[in-house]
Amino acid sequence: MKTYSFRLPDIGEGVAEAEITAWHIKVGDHVEEDQTLVDVMTDKATIDMTSPVTGTVLKLFGAEGDKAPVGSVLVELEIEGEDAGVSTSNAAPSSPDKTADKPDDAEATSAAPPTAVIPGEDAGPSTPSADEKAPPSELTGSRLKAGMTEGAGAMEEQESHSHQILIAPATRRRAEDLDIDLNYVAGTGPEGRITDADLDAHLKSRAPQPAARERHDVHEKKIIGLRRRIAERMELSARSIPHFSYVEDCDMTALEGLRREINASRHGAQPKLTLLPFFMRALAQLLPEFPHVNAHYDADAGVLCQFEPIHIGIATQTAEGLMVPVVHHVEALDIWDCAREMSRVTNAAREGRASRDELSGSTITLTSLGALGGVAATPIINHPEVAIIGPNKLMGRPVFINNQVTVRTMMNLSSSFDHRIVDGYDAAKFIQRLKRLLENPALIFIEKRSWS
Repeated sequence: MKTYSFRLPDIGEGVAEAEITAWHIKVGDHVEEDQTLVDVMTDKATIDMTSPVTGTVLKLFGAEGDKAPVGSVLVELEIEGEDAGVSTSNAAPSSPDKTADKPDDAEATSAAPPTAVIPGEDAGPSTPSADEKAPPSELTGSRLKAGMTEGAGAMEEQESHSHQILIAPATRRRAEDLDIDLNYVAGTGPEGRITDADLDAHLKSRAPQPAARERHDVHEKKIIGLRRRIAERMELSARSIPHFSYVEDCDMTALEGLRREINASRHGAQPKLTLLPFFMRALAQLLPEFPHVNAHYDADAGVLCQFEPIHIGIATQTAEGLMVPVVHHVEALDIWDCAREMSRVTNAAREGRASRDELSGSTITLTSLGALGGVAATPIINHPEVAIIGPNKLMGRPVFINNQVTVRTMMNLSSSFDHRIVDGYDAAKFIQRLKRLLENPALIFIEKRSWS
C-alpha cells in the first residue's frame, strides 16, 4: 500500500488560491477514479475536483471556508498499483460547464438583504375540533326522557335549546356563571351529556398558557462560498464608493396602460412584458447623453472608463444568493428582445447554468424587488460601476392634476450614484430625464434625435 497526495491544480487565469466550499468525502471513505472529492471556488468560478485514482481517504487538509494555495495538498489517499507514490495531480474540473456555474466579479447585487422574520410562539387557547363543535344527533323524545333526571321542567329547557345539548340544569347554571359556550364543550356522559368534569376540562383547555419562555441559544453559521463572495463585494462597494441616493416619484399610469395593452395583443412567440424592459429601453435612449453614468471607475489608476455599449445588469435572487446576470448591448435590442434576453439570463442564473460571460461586464445595474418593492430604497452600487437604478412598487395614489384630485398609478424611483464621478445636479438631471421617458412612454420608441 502506498499513498497518493491530491494537490490543488493550477486552474489558470492567474488564480493563486481557491476557497474550499464543500467536501464530498470523509476520512475512511473509499473513492473511485473520477469521483468528486471537493468543490472549490475561485474569483471566477466554482469547480468540482475529481480523483484521478482509486483509493481510501487517509486525511483531508482544510475545512470548508478555508483557502488553499495552488499546489497545496487537499487529500491524502491510500492506493494500490503502479501509480502509488505520485505526489502531484493534474486533476481538472469534471465538466467544463461547471466553471460557469457561479458568478464572477459582477455577481454582487445592489439590493439590500431582506430582514429575517422569526415567528413567535402561539399562546392562544386550543381550538376545538369539528367533532367537538358539532351538536349531537337529533334525539327522540323517549331518549331525552331517559337522559334527563331533573323532571318535566328540565325536559322543556333541553328541548328549547337550539342544539339539543344534553346537560343537567345545575350544570347548565354553572356553565352560565363561568361564561362557557356549551357549543364548544365535548360531552363525555351518556348520550353525549355534558358533565361537571367536562366543564372543568374545558376550563383547563382555555386557561392562559405559560408565558413564552426566554431563548438564549446562539447559532453560529460560517459564511463561505458565494455568500462570502457577495459579502466581500458588498463591503468593497460600501467601503470604496462614496454613495449618495436620489428618489423621485413617477406617474406610471400611461406606461402601465401601454404595457397591459401590448401584453393583451401580443402573439404566442412574444414574451410577456414586465416594467423592466421599458426601463432598459429608456436607459438605452438616455445614457448616450450621460456617458459618465454608463461607466466604470478605476480608483487606483484614477481612470473613468465610459462605455458606448450598454450592458445592463439585472440583480436577481437565486437559491445560491444574489447574482447579477447581464443583458449585453441593450442599445441594439427592441422591447421584445430586452424581455426575452432578460428572462433567459435571469433563469440561467437561478438554475445555476449561467456562463461567465452572462455574469460579467455590466456597465449599469437595475435592481427591483418586484411586488415587494416598498416605498423607497438606497441601493448599493455594483462595483466598479458608478450608478444603480431601483424601481419600487407601483401603487395607486391621489394626486393633484389641474387643481383636482385624481388617483394615478405612481411609483417611487430609487437610485444611487458614485459621488466621486456623478454630482448631485447631474444625478437629478439624469433621473428627471428618465422620469420624462417613463411618464411619456411613446418617447421610448422614438429615435432620440426626433424628440430631444
